Amino acid sequence: MIFVKWIVLLLVTGYLAGLTVLYVRQREMLFPIPTAARTTPAAAGFPEAEEHVLTSSDGEKVIVWHAPAKPGRSVVLYFHGNGDSLAGLVGRFKAITADGTGLVALSYRGYAGSSGAPSEQGLLLDAAAAYAFTSARYAPERINVWGFSLGSGVAVAAASEHPVGKLILEAPYTSAVDVAASLYRFVPVRLLMRDPFRSDERVARVTVPLLVMHGTDDLVISIVFGERLFALAHEPKQFVRFAGGGHDNLDSFGAIETARHFIAS
Repeated sequence: MIFVKWIVLLLVTGYLAGLTVLYVRQREMLFPIPTAARTTPAAAGFPEAEEHVLTSSDGEKVIVWHAPAKPGRSVVLYFHGNGDSLAGLVGRFKAITADGTGLVALSYRGYAGSSGAPSEQGLLLDAAAAYAFTSARYAPERINVWGFSLGSGVAVAAASEHPVGKLILEAPYTSAVDVAASLYRFVPVRLLMRDPFRSDERVARVTVPLLVMHGTDDLVISIVFGERLFALAHEPKQFVRFAGGGHDNLDSFGAIETARHFIAS
């Protein structure tokens, strides 16, 4: 019996230690900031854009790249995924702007040249600064908010709080805590997670046309989460499923063309 008690004690101690590590390091896991250093648009191969440094309401300095829209075109306000950098997205940015559509792309706090450390509240403050920059240059109906993966939660929050024209969500989720809970089934994630990104609670306040794009074979954020979020959203809305599409390869399945058509409609 004593041996069994020691085994149980060791298991419980190990479990609690694991929970402690997960709690302390959860933001490192949610925000795996790439090592890419600050890079100007021109140095990254995107000379059409200009770099601007914005100040968030809590004093952080965050970078946006701005490629001005051609006359008669709208602009995409882009919120990237948790492992992205602006320089690493140049190919996508070139595709988005190829038809004259403008772009404002935010580098979150702590990412590639922006000061501070990421958190949900911090990213939403950064998004507010990026929106203010964008709305000072474009009428609200010309602003198309586009969020990818983690950035979909930022995009939903922005579109729920500010007037915009349309909302594009790529590989979105109901909440970050739902995704984490599906990955760590034996951990009380809902009690421990500090940055839940509750898109499911915010999407009801979005009243503009919505496009959701998701790959059927997404192994990072299951399409189930995108479908559940879509079900909570108001009309008008459309869901595009890319058969065989993964998490970050939807451009090869037609994501850019799908978004372009949505923006123009």
